[in-house]
Order: sequence, then C-alpha cells, then structure tokens
Amino acid sequence: MDEPILTMEEREAINGGRWFSTLSPSLRHDILRCAYVKRYKDSDLITARGDPPTEWTAVAKGAVRVSSTSLSGKLITLTYVEPGVWFGDVAMFDGDQRTHDAYAHGPTTLLCVARNDFQKILTIHVELYEALMRLQARRIRQLFGLVEDLNTLPLRARLAKQLLHLARSYGVPCLADGNETRIGLQLAQEELAQLLGASRQRVNQELKAMEREGAIRIEPGGLVVRLREKLLRISEADT
Repeated sequence: MDEPILTMEEREAINGGRWFSTLSPSLRHDILRCAYVKRYKDSDLITARGDPPTEWTAVAKGAVRVSSTSLSGKLITLTYVEPGVWFGDVAMFDGDQRTHDAYAHGPTTLLCVARNDFQKILTIHVELYEALMRLQARRIRQLFGLVEDLNTLPLRARLAKQLLHLARSYGVPCLADGNETRIGLQLAQEELAQLLGASRQRVNQELKAMEREGAIRIEPGGLVVRLREKLLRISEADT
C-alpha cells in the first residue's frame, strides 16, 4: 500500500538517521525530491532473494527483517533494519539480484528511490560516492565484529551485546522507571534465537538467568533492560 507522504514522525526518523544527516542539504533535498513512500503490514514480503534491484530504500517506521533459508529449511535472520537506515545500495551499483529476503516486521514504512533516479543523483552529486563508501566501510567493520563474536564469544555474551544494540536502536524509557529501557522492537524468543544462530531453548535459559541477575525483565510484550551496566559486564565477561 502506497501513501503519498511521510508522517512527521517518519520524516524525523529519515532526517535524523546517523548517515543521512551527514549529507549536504542539497543532496538530501534531491534524494527526498524523487523518493516515494511504501507501507507494509506485518510479515509482508518486501523483496525476495533473486529479485532484480529496482529500489534504494530507507526505513521510516517499523523494521525490515533480512533473512534467508538454508538448504535444510532453517530460517536464518541476518539483521533487523531500523528506522533511519538505508539499504539496498550494493545492488544499485552492481545490478545483481537480491541476495536475501526482506520482510516487514510490524507495520513498516519505507522511503524508496528508483534505480534510475539513484544513478541520476550520483551523476549530479559526486559527494554521494564518498558517503556510500563510508557507509559500506561501517557495515564491513560491523560484519567483521559479528563474525569475530560468533567465533569467540559464548552465547551469553553475544545475547547481552544484542540486547544492548536493540536497546540503543529501539529503546523507549519506561514510564514507571526512567532508568529502565523497554526494547520497542517486539521479538519472540524464536526470532531472537534466529538472529543469534542459536536454539530458542538456549536463548530462553540465558534470558531467565539475566532476569534473575536483575539485568533485564521479561514481560509478555517484550523485554526491558533494567541495568545496562550489568548487561555490558556480561557482554565483556569472556572477551
């Protein structure tokens, strides 16, 4: 379902994005001028593996789950793209097929730029090349960090790091206690396990242990980070 304009909250998410906000005003203007809005319901397929690259995209609301399915049928979740983050630019350059599936997680709004418009903007704004190189460099650093964590850290430490990341990206202060942070991205334990490459049972055990230690609180609607410092200590315990 397409809507002609972003809401005020959605526009703030785009303009306040860590990468987008560093671009020059003229470049931001030209990107927004040719962008269009798409809205999706929870679990809607956005793009499928093998699709041609037609759009460069930013999340304005909700989240996008990037995943694939192994030969054995196991679902592997690579990441959840948060509001303010742009993705799909690699395919804009090489023109190759999409490598993963992308699904809406919750009601999701995307801001899209057609590939032809993306290429036109590149010809007008050389600045965009350097900005995208910085963006790719950041992603590569993050990828190296994830690979290193997967091979060196126990599940407990990796889970703590993931909870800290989710709290930074989707955190909402709790009304009852401003020192506590509710993770606004609602993930079932199975979804959290897929993100960590672990079983739901093991993730459940570690979450309950962290709750007993007072680091988090498990609620029917999701997770609450009670003590960031304690989670940080857990994440660094075996580094």
